Amino acid sequence: MARLVDAYDSLLLDLDGVVYLGAQAVAHAIESINTAQAQGLKIGYVTNNASRKPETIATQLEGFGLSVQPDEVIGSARAAVKMLSERIPAGSKVLVVGGEGLTSEVEAAGFELVLSASDNPAAVIQGFSPDVGWKHLADAAYAIQAGAIWVATNQDWTIPREQGIAPGNGTLVSAVHTAVGILPDFAGKPFRPIFDSAVSQLSISRPLMIGDRLDTDIRGGVGFGIDTACVLTGIASRKDLIGARPEDRPTFILEDLRQLFEPYPQTKQTKRGVKLGKTVVELVGNKVLVIEGDPRSLEALRAACTLIWNCGTPIYGLDVEAALYE
Repeated sequence: MARLVDAYDSLLLDLDGVVYLGAQAVAHAIESINTAQAQGLKIGYVTNNASRKPETIATQLEGFGLSVQPDEVIGSARAAVKMLSERIPAGSKVLVVGGEGLTSEVEAAGFELVLSASDNPAAVIQGFSPDVGWKHLADAAYAIQAGAIWVATNQDWTIPREQGIAPGNGTLVSAVHTAVGILPDFAGKPFRPIFDSAVSQLSISRPLMIGDRLDTDIRGGVGFGIDTACVLTGIASRKDLIGARPEDRPTFILEDLRQLFEPYPQTKQTKRGVKLGKTVVELVGNKVLVIEGDPRSLEALRAACTLIWNCGTPIYGLDVEAALYE
């Protein structure tokens, strides 16, 4: 049987939760990515984190043992700046709320970087940086209220770190939104601009988007019309997958990236449910039950998701066996 990866010419990989968690590589990620690259697949690293330059990210990834060129890093900063270029004249003043990755892209595009709302910027561009504070958010709010257009790199609410889950750019955008009463246009996942950038930068036609977040990585790939794989190494939990809305449902569910090089098993319909390998999951009344197999296995999760996503009953109307998602 063909391996899962054989249907694609490229892999688009999220970073946090897929390749690394803080300073640590995700288990089995590095060797799997190197294997895919050695077998001729193009690799793109698609990140909503706009705080660092592509060169900096490439160097970090090389430190994990990967071979990465800066142009293989597809960042929301560049996608957001491209949006600005289509909306305001060249050389316009731009107020940046974010880190070096964002300021460098703004300057490279020929805009004039300003530091305060009092400089009358034509636009505000906002991205994540751990150094963003109240004054930066306040200046953004003042500029937007004075008429500046507002573009944000992403709306990620959280970021996985070694110590746990931390607030992401979405929380900072929300603070400005509370003050100004409008939302920005977003460039990063799950929105289209960053996927357009990926296809253009890598010259690819059959990518597989791999991520750990349903609301950004998977929703973005689904909306863009490409296949997606969710790995259980970051944000998304078994419970998240079981209850996923249609726009957040991945094509594939992987424990880790090693399974890219295995055939992806196909479910079989039974009288009351789904069979996958040695596992049988059935819908009995409104109860989703594992009749055969280990309910904590990946096989059971895949089978349960197939059954639940296709049964026609909303998740809140189902009583799912707890062992499937605990």
